[in-house]
Amino acid sequence: MRVKPSQIVPGCVLLQDVFSKTSKPIISKQTVLTDEHITILQKFFIDTVEVASTLANGAPFQPDQPQLHEVMSIVGQSQLPDSFIAHYQTVVANYKQLFQNWQSTFVLNMADVRMTMLPLLEQVDSVGDCIYTLHHYADERDYRFHHSVAVGLLAAYVAKRLGYKKGEWLQVGLAGLLSDAGMVRIAASTLEKSGTLSQVEWEEVKKHPIYSYRLIEKSPTATKSVKLAVLQHHERLDGSGYPLGISHEKIHAYARIIAVCDTYHAMTSVRPYKQKQSTFHAVGELQNNRFTMFDHEVVQVLIDDLTRITVGTKVKLSTNQIGEVVFTDKNDPTRPIIRLDGSNEMIALKDNEDIQIETVL
Repeated sequence: MRVKPSQIVPGCVLLQDVFSKTSKPIISKQTVLTDEHITILQKFFIDTVEVASTLANGAPFQPDQPQLHEVMSIVGQSQLPDSFIAHYQTVVANYKQLFQNWQSTFVLNMADVRMTMLPLLEQVDSVGDCIYTLHHYADERDYRFHHSVAVGLLAAYVAKRLGYKKGEWLQVGLAGLLSDAGMVRIAASTLEKSGTLSQVEWEEVKKHPIYSYRLIEKSPTATKSVKLAVLQHHERLDGSGYPLGISHEKIHAYARIIAVCDTYHAMTSVRPYKQKQSTFHAVGELQNNRFTMFDHEVVQVLIDDLTRITVGTKVKLSTNQIGEVVFTDKNDPTRPIIRLDGSNEMIALKDNEDIQIETVL
C-alpha cells in the first residue's frame, strides 16, 4: 500500500527503493523502517512510499489518516543542558587549581580528584550523546584543563556505551581526567608555546604519560587499571605510540578508550598550536585508523553516535555552499548527503569526492 511518511510506524516494511535526487536509493526495499528512516523520508520531502500491509512482526498495518508530523530536529536535541555546562565550567576551574597545586608540590591527592570530578561524571548518564559537543565549550587559553575534563567525560560515556558497569565507567572517566596530569612536569614555556615544538621539546612532552603515572603510582585509592590507562593512553595498537611502544593486547582496555576520546576532542577543539577540525574530519581520521592505531570497537561507538546526532547539522562545503545533513551512512559517516540551502538540491558526498565538508556551523 502507498502511504505518506507521517502515516508510517516503526516496523513497516518498505517494498520499493526510495530515491531522491541521488543515483542510489536513500532507503532500499525490504528495509524494516525505524523512527530514523521516517525522519529521513521527511527531510528528503518524500511524498509517499510503498509499504507492506503487514509489519515485520507479522501484525497487520492499518495506517492512520494523514496528519502533520513534527519532524525532530536532531541537532536541536544535541545541546548540553545549561546546568551541565555550568557544572562543567566549574569543574574545569577547579581542575585548573588542582593542576597548579601539583605544579608546585608534585603531590596528587586522589580524594581531591574524586571530589572534583565524580559528581560531574555521574551526570554522563543523563546527557547522553550530547557529550560529543563538549569541544564547543573549550577555551583556547585554558585548553589543557578543558581537554582533561572533557576526555574524562567522553571516556566514561564511551565505556558506558560499551557495556561497562557504572563502577568501571566511572574509573575510566577518572583515568581520562588524570591522563595528562603529568604535564605538571613539563616546562611552562613548552606548554604555552603556540608554534611547532622543537624535537627536544616534543621528546619531553612524550614523557608526560610516565609523569602522570608517577603522580598516582603509590595512591592506594587509584586502581591498577586506572594507573595502567594513564600510563598507556598514547600507545597505539600497531606499536607506533609512546612512551613504551607496546601494541595490541598489551594495551589496557581503559587506555584504548581514552586514546580515541583524547584524539577526538583534541582534533575538534581550538588549540593554541593547531586549528580545530570538523567532527566529520575527526571521525574520518579515526575510522581510517581503527584497525591499525585505534580499537575498532571503541571507534565504532563514536561512528554510531556521531552519525546519529549529525542529521540536521548545518555545514559549509569546500564549494562555499551551505547545506543541511539529511542522511548519513554509518559505513562512511564523513560523506553524508547534504541538502543545499535555497535550492533544496541534494548532494551525495560519496558520489562527489572532490567536495568536502569544510566546517560545521
